[in-house]
Order: sequence, then structure tokens, then C-alpha cells
Amino acid sequence: MAQGSGRPKAVGTNVRGQSAVVTTNDKRQPVDWDVLLAGISGAKFLKLEYGANRNIFRQGDPADSVLYLRRGKVKLAVTSEQGKEAIVAILGGGEFFGEGCLAGQQLRVSTAIAISDCTLARIDKQAMARMLHEEHDVSELFVTHLLSRNIRYEEDLVDQLFNSSEKRLARILLLLAHFGKEARAETVIPRINQESLAQMVGTTRSRVSHFMNKFRKLGFVDYNGGGLTVHQILHD
Repeated sequence: MAQGSGRPKAVGTNVRGQSAVVTTNDKRQPVDWDVLLAGISGAKFLKLEYGANRNIFRQGDPADSVLYLRRGKVKLAVTSEQGKEAIVAILGGGEFFGEGCLAGQQLRVSTAIAISDCTLARIDKQAMARMLHEEHDVSELFVTHLLSRNIRYEEDLVDQLFNSSEKRLARILLLLAHFGKEARAETVIPRINQESLAQMVGTTRSRVSHFMNKFRKLGFVDYNGGGLTVHQILHD
């Protein structure tokens, strides 16, 4: 990736101890959707609270609304007919999900699970469609938000196809810690388990355990109080 691409580069290490460059999606100047949506005349949102490990919706449920995550973290997981589960995304505060209903999706294609205590706004499908039609500023920002999400998913796919599992894990940790948005150490997810990380990376739990121990010894990450902290050095 060229230096002028606008995406910061994160340096981890490969299995031989050599530097490994990992790109992360740059979310420049995030939109304060709370303020924006609250200022729309006539807009009504249902405020919801979910405790950790609760399902927000399940795969196969009717797709009848868009969710806006005000606070907390949510994982989107899909389950195959054989019962195998894969985590396709981890979302943080300020992100939308469930927007497939606006494109004709009748049923949820994933299960949304609260990883931590969450506060959400539920926007009915018809109300969201009407708002996007009538409020052009909101529509433009929402499209930009979706395009940014699509870019991240494309980068995830490239990451899966071409990078080693160690580099994929480093990139996921950086994304979860919001590096590229704010370059600082941050507790990623309280009590995140290595099985979840393994599902996201597409490798085994034992490999994730090996790499996490390596990152900890190198000072890239710390475990404290049940949380996982990613340090600036993993990004530099």
C-alpha cells in the first residue's frame, strides 16, 4: 500500500520475527450520529438496552429494522446448516447494522450478539427509508458510512486470502482497538476469549494462543482486569 493511500500501516511480526505490515481502514472524522439523528424533526427511535451475551436478533428473524449502536460492542455471527459458527464482524459505538432490510432483505442473515452492555436505537425499516429519502444530508452520510463498511469488508477478504494468520490477528486487534481513528492504547473488549478471535482470524485457538503470548512478550498487548489492551507499538 502506498504511503499516500490514507490508510495507516501497522507493524507486527511474522513467525520468523520479521516485520509484517498490516493495513487498517482509516475512519476520518467520525460522524456524531447521536446528534445528527436527534436533530431530525419527527424522527422516532426506540431506545434499547442489552446486557452482555444477549442476542439482539437471530439469524432467520424478520428483517424489519435498522439498529444504531450508541454504546458497547456487538458481534455479528453466521451459522451454517452443519452448525459451524463464524464471526463476520465486531461493531463498536457509532455503527449501524441490520441495514440489509433496506435492500429487500426479508430475513436476518446473521445473529447479532452483545459482547458488552449495549445501548442501541432501533429504527423501523419504513421510517429509516423515509428519513433517507427526505433528509438528503443524512442520506449522503449514511451512504458514506456503508461504503466505508464495504471497504473494510473488502480489506477483510484480502486479508484472509493473502496474509498469514499472525498478521490477520494483528490487524483484527488494531481494528478492535480503533487504531486509525485514535492512535492510543485502548481496552479492546472486556474478557474477549481466544475462541472468538480464532473464529475471526480463521485459524485454531491454539494458534491464536501462541500469537497472543508472543505479542504479550513483545509488549504489543497486555491483559489486565480481564480486559485486553493493545499498545501503540503494534501500530507503529
